[in-house]
Amino acid sequence: MTRMPALYIGHGAPPLLDDPVWSGELATWAEQLPRPKAILIVSAHWESAPVSLTASGAELVYDFGGFAPKYYNMRYDTPDSTALAARIAAMMPDNQPVHQHVSRGLDHGAWVPLKIMFPAADIPVVQMSLPTHDPAALLKLGERLRPLRDEGVLIMGSGFLTHGLPFLRDFSIDAAAPGWSREFDAWAAEALARGDVDELAAYRSKAPGMPYAHPTVEHYTPLFVTLGAATVADEPGEQRVDGFWMGLSKRSLQVA
Repeated sequence: MTRMPALYIGHGAPPLLDDPVWSGELATWAEQLPRPKAILIVSAHWESAPVSLTASGAELVYDFGGFAPKYYNMRYDTPDSTALAARIAAMMPDNQPVHQHVSRGLDHGAWVPLKIMFPAADIPVVQMSLPTHDPAALLKLGERLRPLRDEGVLIMGSGFLTHGLPFLRDFSIDAAAPGWSREFDAWAAEALARGDVDELAAYRSKAPGMPYAHPTVEHYTPLFVTLGAATVADEPGEQRVDGFWMGLSKRSLQVA
């Protein structure tokens, strides 16, 4: 079986579904991937420790407000993912319990981009919670999950490379990127091109644009699950999407 890549994607917000440019980029990217047997996604919008997993068949989470009513009626009904959830749970250390969240489905950090990338909804999906923001711990988590890639599982970290929502003044899709967003994006692009995991992990002190780019860091740290799942964490990946959306960096990465 072909080893699946691992991805870090920007997930935008529900209006991403109506943006032909970015949604087109994500759809084209997905078409160029090997077809996954299953998908494991870690979204910025589920911070919970210990590691928790969604339940197969649970309702979607509409964890957003102020958008058009149509977004609250959308569905993404995927096949049973019980086997993948059990496999993931078995991979965790004995001293780190895994919680099966029986009532939680995919949140918008998962279902919005997946609805674009895999619109048929015919691939089993499990969402894993983000249990910490410590880069070293998330790298280890990604490394522990890495064998899934040889079993046909696509591992995805879902966030936004810059996410300074409190500091935006223009919420149009084509808004000019603020300086802090451009500076953080350029810094991250260079570090990713070098495969400099240490630099990326030291973002709080090294990255320009902080803390405005990430007043809270949950949209950045899923990157480290992806890097940990890479065959070689410090081997540069392929930056598949760049540019800005509402002034925020949509830069996204694929690692081998």
